[in-house]
Amino acid sequence: MSTVEVGPVVQNVVVTATTGCRLDLQLISTHARNAEYNPKRFAAVIMRIREPKTTALIFASGKMVVTGAKAQRDAWTACRKFSRILQKLGFPTDIADFKIQNIVSSFDCKFPIRLEGIAVAKFGSVSYEPELFPGLVYRLQVPKVVVLMFASGKVVLTGAKSKDDIFG
Repeated sequence: MSTVEVGPVVQNVVVTATTGCRLDLQLISTHARNAEYNPKRFAAVIMRIREPKTTALIFASGKMVVTGAKAQRDAWTACRKFSRILQKLGFPTDIADFKIQNIVSSFDCKFPIRLEGIAVAKFGSVSYEPELFPGLVYRLQVPKVVVLMFASGKVVLTGAKSKDDIFG
């Protein structure tokens, strides 16, 4: 019987970019599909596309936050698609300053983790307070990634800026 090694799977890539122009959010929300804007609740248009399945927060300054992508390439494709929607509404957009802000990934160890044992060993920056949060929080310094470990064996990595931060 062979064993299959399963590494971390990317769940979400969050990127920021600029459109290079100021935007009229009211116009965008009334003319674009899948766009919502409630300035009393949040200062950005929330726009969604189906492929790649992503959501953008689009600010009047022209800054954009895109979340939900499963890969950097998908995030870039989504930025281009959101930009194209804005261009069709008459804004002279040009994507710039594309930057990964966070990559979230997860994996399953397939065995339970004794969180108390790790917490007692106190190696590195470990925080485990089960009354407040069920997972153990382990903050790596290099790369600057936060590892959330759960007794079930599930592990979440967050704060990565590149795939190398996750896959080393």
